[in-house]
Amino acid sequence: MLNDVKAELLAVLRHSRAVMLGKLDGLSEYDRRRPLTPTGTNLLGLVKHLAGLEYGYLGESFGRPPVERPSWFRDDPYDEIDMWATPDESTDYITGVYRHACAHSDVTIAERELDSPARVAHWEPGRQETTLGVLLIRMVSETAQHAGHADIIRELIDGRTDQDSVAADSTYWRERKDEVQRAAERFLP
Repeated sequence: MLNDVKAELLAVLRHSRAVMLGKLDGLSEYDRRRPLTPTGTNLLGLVKHLAGLEYGYLGESFGRPPVERPSWFRDDPYDEIDMWATPDESTDYITGVYRHACAHSDVTIAERELDSPARVAHWEPGRQETTLGVLLIRMVSETAQHAGHADIIRELIDGRTDQDSVAADSTYWRERKDEVQRAAERFLP
């Protein structure tokens, strides 16, 4: 018996959404916003970005724009300020928008079949027509990718990992890191 592909994709998407939001738990406003990569990647910016993707791919592409446009949406999709939080955008505001966007997406998913037609306006002309299945796969991929980024950023902030059984600052991880470093050093020029 085949699994329900749409239900499985939605379950994976929901899990990645929860991981993404969980990375904000217990952090200060500063730690949620501070850039930890050369390109400025930060936790709250990732949530903000994913909210826009949810509304775009699983909302607007089906003629279902958000009831209330998020503060960072612009008329030009390439002009959006979506990878970082401005000082006037609170964590509660951004996570609230994200939760609403996810609920909005879930309605689209529930009401349509995987082969239901969609149109992504900012895609290349001649390639704008697609389906719920394609967009759902894209959203699962985007969310999982950014949740992975969030895993690394959170570990850089306070050492927290999802492996609760062994603390990130424990002897185990220090010894593991030393072992990995020694293995890498064998390939130094």
